[in-house]
Amino acid sequence: MAVPGPETTQDEILVAFNRFGLGARSGGRDKLAGDARAALRAELKAPDIALISLDDPAYAGLKGSTSAIQASMAARMQRKLERNLMAERTAKADASQMPSAQPPAKPAVPRVEAELFRAEAKARLDKALQAEVGFVERLVYFWSNHFCVSAAKGPIVRASAGAFEREAIRPFVLGRFADMLMAVERHPAMLFYLDNQQSIGPDSRAGRKRQRGLNENLAREILELHTLGVGSGYTQADVTSFARILTGWMMAGWEGRLGEPGSSVFNANAHEPGDAVLLGKTYPAAGMGQAEAAISDIARHPATAQHIATKLARHFISDEPPPAAVARLAKVFTRSDGNLRALAAALIDMPEAWSMPLTKMRSPFDYVAAIRRAAGPGPANAPGQSLRWLSALGEPLWQPPGPNGFSDQTDSWASAEGMKIRLDIAWQAAGQVNDIGNPDDMLDAIIGPSASPETRQAVARAESRQQGLALLLMAPEFQRR
Repeated sequence: MAVPGPETTQDEILVAFNRFGLGARSGGRDKLAGDARAALRAELKAPDIALISLDDPAYAGLKGSTSAIQASMAARMQRKLERNLMAERTAKADASQMPSAQPPAKPAVPRVEAELFRAEAKARLDKALQAEVGFVERLVYFWSNHFCVSAAKGPIVRASAGAFEREAIRPFVLGRFADMLMAVERHPAMLFYLDNQQSIGPDSRAGRKRQRGLNENLAREILELHTLGVGSGYTQADVTSFARILTGWMMAGWEGRLGEPGSSVFNANAHEPGDAVLLGKTYPAAGMGQAEAAISDIARHPATAQHIATKLARHFISDEPPPAAVARLAKVFTRSDGNLRALAAALIDMPEAWSMPLTKMRSPFDYVAAIRRAAGPGPANAPGQSLRWLSALGEPLWQPPGPNGFSDQTDSWASAEGMKIRLDIAWQAAGQVNDIGNPDDMLDAIIGPSASPETRQAVARAESRQQGLALLLMAPEFQRR
């Protein structure tokens, strides 16, 4: 890819679509021709742009997180009953020396968790396809990866991962960081994922009775990943103290003794009593309010501003973001009380976001979304193929390898094997387009004047229209953001 030098001007339309958005669609460049930055600002002003409404008939298969978790719990109980029944039949057959009962056939429909997951995946992919530019959707993905849960944890998180994004990320993506942080940490999917179910105050009523203790996972990840960041000055003593503060925050179980099954509840009997010291400040005993006060303060800590600013600059500008850009974002974060709309607007106004070359590799989800926007939604607009592509590329949807989410660094996605898989996907996608048209025209429509002579020559010399489109989808100008 030709890298613009100081004397050249980057194509702002390409920057808007690739760096800020999810890639151009047919005719998309023409719509941004007047003012690419204005199109990004318009997305920030559009009401409810990030939301996915359960009232929309298109999303009839979606459930709220509590309902989704209840469905998973009920399915788990049913599966357990079926296993027990099968074991009883086998035991009776053995006792009577009769032929063993045959195992039941696999159900004709996917498991409940798989159905919920696919419905949520389709809703997410639909939003990616429908977005004019995709800036707000990219912000949703950024924050969903920052505050990630993983479906690999088990059926409950698999059933509720999409609802977690809809309920704890989307409503706050242009709101205040403190509000998103509170929504995330109180969400049943996060409480279950980071094991706060298992965290009992040692001196609480439940702790003294059951002789169970703290689980520090949630407290550690809030400090290390969600807010302050590594090396910000907190200690192991702070982690332990914060874990004590967070005791009692949990998801209500199947029995419903603490509240509606699958909902977020506060169990006073499991909460560590007494005052607690965190980051040098004493938080008086106040039940659930003790943790709420601590989270509110952590959200506004200077280290949190620095950590969030660094991650945003790394995502939207470069793997090694300019220190001046980070400093400006941190200042906006602090002055605006963590106003995420103000932070997004600051990114649009940041000269480095428009002057620095597009050198970051598109992540797997970015790449799949860009392909779908350029070439079409795929077979019957079903999510299955896109989900398989994401898994093949190493970024299975809502299934990061750990609480730190998927990597945002180019070298994580630029391997030779990864590029081979991308080539296979580009060829498959090109083969599904009913009427490709002239690939040269598509090149102008998707990449525009930034296409290098090498890319133009490769597309023009393609042996077929399918090959020409596949080469376009593999071009460096398409892969980079």
